[in-house]
Amino acid sequence: MEHLHFLHLEDDEFEADLVHRAVQRLGIVVEWRRVATADDYTGALAEGRFDAIVSDSSVPGLEGLRALQLARAQQPESPFIFVSGHADEQSAQQSLAAGAMDHVPKNQLWRLAPALQHLRARSERERLAQRMHGKALLVDIVRQLSLARSLTQIMAIVRHGARELTQADGATFILRDGEQCHYADEEAIGPLWKGRRFPMAACVSGWVMLNREPAVIPDIYQDPRVPIDAYRPTFVKSMVMVPIRSESPIGAIGNYWARPRRLGSEEVSLLQALADTTSVAMENVQLLHGLEQRVQQRTIELEEANAGLEAFSYSVAHDLRAPLRAIGGYGGLLVDHHRDRLDAEGQGFLDRVCKSARRMESLIDDLLKLAHVARSEVRHRPVDLGQLAQEIVTAMREQSPRAGMTVCIGSGLKVDGDMSLLRLVLENLLSNAWKYTARQADAQIDFNGAPTADGQLVCQIRDNGAGFDMALAQHLFEPFQRLHSDAEFPGTGIGLAIVRRAIHKLGGRLWAESEKGCGATFYFALPMTRS
Repeated sequence: MEHLHFLHLEDDEFEADLVHRAVQRLGIVVEWRRVATADDYTGALAEGRFDAIVSDSSVPGLEGLRALQLARAQQPESPFIFVSGHADEQSAQQSLAAGAMDHVPKNQLWRLAPALQHLRARSERERLAQRMHGKALLVDIVRQLSLARSLTQIMAIVRHGARELTQADGATFILRDGEQCHYADEEAIGPLWKGRRFPMAACVSGWVMLNREPAVIPDIYQDPRVPIDAYRPTFVKSMVMVPIRSESPIGAIGNYWARPRRLGSEEVSLLQALADTTSVAMENVQLLHGLEQRVQQRTIELEEANAGLEAFSYSVAHDLRAPLRAIGGYGGLLVDHHRDRLDAEGQGFLDRVCKSARRMESLIDDLLKLAHVARSEVRHRPVDLGQLAQEIVTAMREQSPRAGMTVCIGSGLKVDGDMSLLRLVLENLLSNAWKYTARQADAQIDFNGAPTADGQLVCQIRDNGAGFDMALAQHLFEPFQRLHSDAEFPGTGIGLAIVRRAIHKLGGRLWAESEKGCGATFYFALPMTRS
């Protein structure tokens, strides 16, 4: 369990020590920052967020109620507790009316227990929510990195993702260039060092690469690893730097804050996980660039690179299932056992986390299906598409009953193909037709086919649903490309990519026709069953 961080406004160091010891006896682990003057107090409020603020009724130059007003203005989320030697009923009521959480006499410090237990519970809830949000965000960043095809794309994804993971004011992407650290890219509230190079031995990024470990620096002016002259013109007060790849680092990712920031070990671990994933993405991009330079072997080597990328995507999706199950599981426990302890805003946050976890589970399932199509071996056999379609429609009627839905399936739809791949094709095409006709009172789906002179069977699945704009059809079969919003029709954007990959693997053709608002027709052509 991480420490709570309290700001304590108290000019008597002995009384401050008594309060700290009383809190310690209550079993609450607190890291205290004591200030004794008005200037030190306002400076501390501006520098960092505290889990709570404890204050005497007054210190020289600052009344307690004024201290409360300053805290409400600068840190409205931090509870304020008066611990005073001059506590009476009137002053206590006045403090509570002004927004204080509690007013405790110094000779009754045991009365701090309920407030502190509440603070500890709230802090743990917040940390759990942040942890769940961070892991879900990391999943999304990993997905983006798996699609990156250039170092520029990787840097753009990482610089933004690193800031989001830790709510940083800035992030840099550093590449090792011999014995120099090249600050290749940045995203920040103010300029940093983009485009500049520094010796490995003269900057923090060099230190993390040479030592192959993160550097967490709450105060840059107190750490000898920081070249102060380079940082003084910037907004930076705190920072963390992690190496890209632990073995033989090839770069580093830096996060920066304009206020002193105490970064927890879990946040550092998330940032290091991002850096490790970044190294894999960079290696894949390097491989792709090398292939492009070898024209004679371009086709063969690109296929190898794509196979490697598929394996990477499959591995990432598979390995993310365990943390995703943990997010969903603990989210469910919070819903079942602790939901009523959260306020409306907290319940809203929890609902969003659980919804995002379910959506990510569907996305990972589809990613694994997409990877399975690429990795599977084709087993040709005669397949009756009409019978297969009937089985799929029967299952859809059981899972999602629809009044007024008419499905017509033709006969004699027999092709030469792989049963498992063709099942994926029909499941995705028929489920799409089922989904996009949901708003039609007289919904209809037709599945039939006709032979061609060259021994192909051209099949078509037609519906009278929402349709799409043909001007956007070139993106229809690309992964993660959707022509409708999630609010209109939910989905992952991978289903049609699975269809295209399966049809191409079977040696067939795939295309579509549609008019927005007038339904859609999907065609595919495959070899007919040989007599």
